[in-house]
Amino acid sequence: MLRLSLEALQIVDAIDRRGSFSAAGKELHKVPSTISYTVGKLEDELGVQIFARHGPRVVLTAAGQELLKEGRYLLYAAHDLEQRVRRVASGWETELAVGSDSMFAPAVFLPDVAAFYAVTGQTRLRMVQEALSGTWEALLERRVDVLVGAAGEGPSGGGYVAEAMGKLSFVFVVAPGHPLAGASEPLDRAALQPYRAVSVADSARRLAPRTVGLALGQDTLTVPTMQAKLDYQLAGLGFGFLPEPCARAAIAAGLLVEKQVEEPKPDETFYLAWRTGETGAALHWWRERMGQPGVFARLVRHLPAHGGFATEAAPRTA
Repeated sequence: MLRLSLEALQIVDAIDRRGSFSAAGKELHKVPSTISYTVGKLEDELGVQIFARHGPRVVLTAAGQELLKEGRYLLYAAHDLEQRVRRVASGWETELAVGSDSMFAPAVFLPDVAAFYAVTGQTRLRMVQEALSGTWEALLERRVDVLVGAAGEGPSGGGYVAEAMGKLSFVFVVAPGHPLAGASEPLDRAALQPYRAVSVADSARRLAPRTVGLALGQDTLTVPTMQAKLDYQLAGLGFGFLPEPCARAAIAAGLLVEKQVEEPKPDETFYLAWRTGETGAALHWWRERMGQPGVFARLVRHLPAHGGFATEAAPRTA
């Protein structure tokens, strides 16, 4: 008798990603007792312990890791099958997940979401934000269907199509009261080493996280978003590179000081991307909409800035 079910695998996957039974229940809209019962029943039937309990948090055992590794292939296959069946019937996906880098404010997509709902009410939208390599990982792991404004080139191995949307320049800045504000330029690694860097956390779970401009052993304050990075640098708690539109108004207001460094950060290219072989009508709509001229400039206007969205510097188109 088959002891595994897609529902049980889905629950195990959610617990692993969220870190607890209660958080998984919130994601799946199930009460905690249902989550606990399903996991306990699965462990009893398989005769193995899937999770090790550490108070409210749980982690996969070695057996659980193997189960989930292979089980995710089944979940992906079942999801693809469902989507293909529904597309045959209507041409529109039942759900579409639109991913973007967390440096762009979610409000940037308000007019696009409104326009999409005016065209169809058949597809549920899910807006997802990740950081750095986490955006590409979300696409490859099918947690999002289309990426808008993904930073840097995607991982090797293919499986997706990517179109450059535009480029951003970055500047190295510190608060006026920071010790580096008066240091001789250009700043080299030896000059930076004694001080703290502020870095945005890469949300990738399995891909290698990106680190930019950090020396070995560098003291680093890691924050969740570009807005937080800007705020902490404005407070003088560390140094780092910021997208030029984020920094220019603060520099002009005397809130940040631009410094020249020996190893500047290259311009970053941002991409529109989707998986190969995907043909749904909703995906096609978002690909066409996000590929229009001026979309990247609109994304940049929704970058973080002190006191509001950034508007000072225009992006360069790719």
